[in-house]
This record gives sequence, C-alpha cells and structure tokens, in this order.
Amino acid sequence: MVWRPGLSAGDRPVRLIDAHVPAALCPALAAVAGGRERIAVDITLADGRVVAIEPAGQARGEGATDLDGGLVFPAFADVHTHLDKGHIWPRTDNPDGRFGTALNACEIDRRQNWTAEDVRRRMDFALRAAEAHGTRLIRTHIDSSPPQHRISWPVFAAMREAWRGRVELQGVALIGIDELPEGSDLDAYVSVVADHGGMLGAAVYPIDDLDARLKRLFDAAVRFGLDLDFHADEALDPEAHGLRRIAETALETGFPGQITVGHACSLTVQADDEVCRTLDVVARAGITVVTLPLCNLYLQDRHPGRTPRLRGATIVQEMAGRDIPVAIASDNTRDPFYAYGDLDMLEVYRAATRILHLDHPLGDWPAAVTRVPAAMMGEPGRGILETGAPANLVLFRARSFSELLARGQDDRIVVRDGVVLDRVLPDYRELDDLFGA
Repeated sequence: MVWRPGLSAGDRPVRLIDAHVPAALCPALAAVAGGRERIAVDITLADGRVVAIEPAGQARGEGATDLDGGLVFPAFADVHTHLDKGHIWPRTDNPDGRFGTALNACEIDRRQNWTAEDVRRRMDFALRAAEAHGTRLIRTHIDSSPPQHRISWPVFAAMREAWRGRVELQGVALIGIDELPEGSDLDAYVSVVADHGGMLGAAVYPIDDLDARLKRLFDAAVRFGLDLDFHADEALDPEAHGLRRIAETALETGFPGQITVGHACSLTVQADDEVCRTLDVVARAGITVVTLPLCNLYLQDRHPGRTPRLRGATIVQEMAGRDIPVAIASDNTRDPFYAYGDLDMLEVYRAATRILHLDHPLGDWPAAVTRVPAAMMGEPGRGILETGAPANLVLFRARSFSELLARGQDDRIVVRDGVVLDRVLPDYRELDDLFGA
C-alpha cells in the first residue's frame, strides 16, 4: 500500500482509487452489488469527511492513491467492554479459568487496588490499543458496587472528555442484580451514574425476586431518563431466563428507552420451544443483543482435564432471522474473565465468523462490528461508508474477506478525520509498576 502514515489530505482532496468496500456497509451502492460481498469503488476525502463514493474508475487524476483492491471499512464500534477491569492479569490472574473464580478474583482486586489512578492508567492503556486497531466508539461497563461507583465514575467521565474526538466513550453501571440498593439508597446510587453521563445496568441471573428487582431498576431508569444495558444468562444453565424476563419487564412497563443485553449463553442449552418463546418476546420488546464469543469460549464449560463440549456463544443467526439487532463485541481484556485480547475488533470479528459460521454467505455480518453497534450507541451516521460521513476509516491490504480473515492485518492503516493515525500500540511494560514488577 502506498498511502503512508503521516500523510494528510491538507486542503486538497485525497482520492482512494480501486478500493473494495463491504456491500453491507455502503448503503448508497448496495443496490448495484448484485449479491456480491464487496464493491469496487473510488473514495474521495476532503476536510476530514468522505465527499464521494463512486464505482471504481471515476476518481482518477492528480492526488489519487491506488489501494490495489484493498478493503476499506468504516471505523469499528465496540459496544461491550470492561475498561475498568482491563489488564489486571499480571496482578490477579485466574488459576483455573472458570467463571466463579473470575468473579472472586476481580472482587478481591477491586477492593485492594482500584484507586482512581489505577483505573485511569489501565483505561488509558486500553484506549490507546483500541484506537490503534481502528475503533472509534466504545461502550464500557463500569463495576459500580458501592463504594467503587464513587471512585470509577469520575475517572470514566474525565477519560471520556480526554478522549473526545479520538475514541467516543459511553459508560454503563454494572452491579449484581441481587446487590441493587433499595429505597433512597437506590436513588443515591443512580444519581452518581446519571451525574456522570452513564447508563444503568446489572448482571442478571436466577434469583427468587428477579422480577421485582428488574422492575425496580426499570423504574429508576425511567425516573432518571437513562437507557439500560444488561449482562444476562452468562452461564450454561437451561433454567436461566434473564433475557426473557428483561424483555417481559420492558413490555409490561412500556419502557421508553433503549435496552441492550449481552451474553445470553443459556439459550444454547435450552429446548427449541423455550428459545423461540424467548426470541419472540425479545423481538417484540425491541431489545438489541450483543454476543461476546471470545470471553464466553474462555469461561464456559471449562473443567480440569476435560475438553469443552458447549461453548456458550449465543444464537445470533436465529436472532437475525427475527430482525433482532445483533452486535459482536470484545468484552474483557487481560483480566480474570479473559486472559487475552487487545480490543482489536478485527480479531473479534475474525473469531466470531469462525465460531458462529457468519459466512457462506457473509451477508450483513460485517455490520455487527460497525453499523449495528454504532446505532445501538446512538450514532447511526457512523459505522457506514457514505458521502458526508466523517473520514474515519480502516484500510487493509487484504482484497477479499478470505484474505482479511486469514491473517491479523497488522499492517492496516487507520484514518481519523482524513489523516492517517500513527499507529503505536502501548507497551505492557508501562503498567509494570501497578503490579509491583
């Protein structure tokens, strides 16, 4: 590729010729795709925006940069992460890789170590990695069990401002549904979240008074004018119906906001009639779903000395068949819930394609890491390639999806507002002093 880091369009248009764009992400030309996965185009950038997308062969001339058939994506959107947990693995690992161990390890680490400075530095490290990989929008869940909410939310709000224009951030309060405060304590808790521009959420699992607690959380969200984003059924438990209960509560209350639910692993071990019952009510409630395949595969069905049979990544194809919006996201990075990861949405998309068979045909699945999560985050103009959109792009040498998904694409070029980003991944050694190294 001849377009090198550091090159800026300046006051002249830049023409990217002989590019390929995913048909699912270029609505203006989708009609001429003829069922193809990608479309050959020329793209013109000026003043930090896309000013033209035309069939290939239209934008020749001075200033043209030949991409030689390379794929161009809009910037990625990652709608479910945990920036506050990230990169604590060197300090607190998971000795058996199981879900319960991860919960206990993170709780201990949080109580002992999550000062404002500790959270800030690990968040900043993760954001620099995400930016270098080509992500522009991130929603992070924030562990908010009191008193941590009074430490982490001010840090998050400061990070959101510091990163504005580079990576746009949203935050969701995460608390176990059985830990949810009551009465005036609940309003005090929600006030902290609302005052820092956050959303409400909870981890939902089978408990006796689940319906009452969900209703309490929904009511609080209405009072404070907040959207909801849940973890639900993050286990291979056929008796876990949190996703359905959330959807039923949404319909019963007429909740006016947006509802997002992540995980839904239990659907993979339930009978077909139970699954259909849940998906029908989820579709009626207008809920969006996020699958987290890397973290789910790491934690689910893990037993010493036994190869896992059940992997937990939820049933996204059936959801898409009911027009339930589905996004794919990173989830945890280098913490007890997932020992690996780097907030690289291409890595996540590659893995999801293989794990969930999101190919043959490829269909609209590239939108699950771009257009769909951007819309979930209230940014419908992002995550697509269209005239007038910000010139936030990721350029690949790969010419086809087979090439794109075969390698890690470490030579990708990230364009922000029409300028090539100097992609430098942060060095893990930067955090050594947090771990006593």
